[in-house]
Amino acid sequence: MDEAAFLDSYDPTAFERPSVAVDLILTSVVDGAPAVLLHRRDAPPYRDSWALPGGFVGIGESIDDAARRVLAAKARMDGAYLEQLYTFGAVERDPRMRIVSVAYFALLPAERFAAAPGLTLARVAADGDGVATAWVDGAAVPLAFDHGAMLDLAIRRLRGKLDWSPVAFALLPERFTLRALQDVHEAILGRALNKPAFRRRLIESGRIAATGERETGASFRPAELYRYTGGR
Repeated sequence: MDEAAFLDSYDPTAFERPSVAVDLILTSVVDGAPAVLLHRRDAPPYRDSWALPGGFVGIGESIDDAARRVLAAKARMDGAYLEQLYTFGAVERDPRMRIVSVAYFALLPAERFAAAPGLTLARVAADGDGVATAWVDGAAVPLAFDHGAMLDLAIRRLRGKLDWSPVAFALLPERFTLRALQDVHEAILGRALNKPAFRRRLIESGRIAATGERETGASFRPAELYRYTGGR
């Protein structure tokens, strides 16, 4: 049998097929802590629980296109860099049916969160048990599906990439102070860093360069502004 004949006779219903979804982990650092955007579910399953913005992949749609569509439709954003984090495929992760979800995460400066109507800022902490905790308005909130595991993996992935990739700079504006850069590192790592050693290491690495400008609106001596040079 040649390929054309095989395809003509192939029965696509011969095997059960799972549905595929995408979930977006839109991440920033706000007030010294990792933060993401969530929405509160108003229908079962997990009514009143909090969830990542997500949706099903269309039958004629690529996974990346689905992620960009969800970003535009539910977060009202375009142009954000999206990166596949992990594929979550536990058999019973969704009580409705067999659904495999591809989690994406995007790193955004905090000011972009304000452009996402319908979504709520939540603080996030990964405590080492594989399931992150999220807080909305200072109170821990229940998370739908396996979204706690998605958030935990996202935070741990950020920690692992901090020293060799530009993830910290994606969470900052184009011009930033050394204080703001250290705040981002400490928020992701969940611990304080030695100020002189941190600054010396970053400056000597060649990854940042002084712009000759200073921050505006400061009530004290304005700090010098730096930029990311593109190096590692």
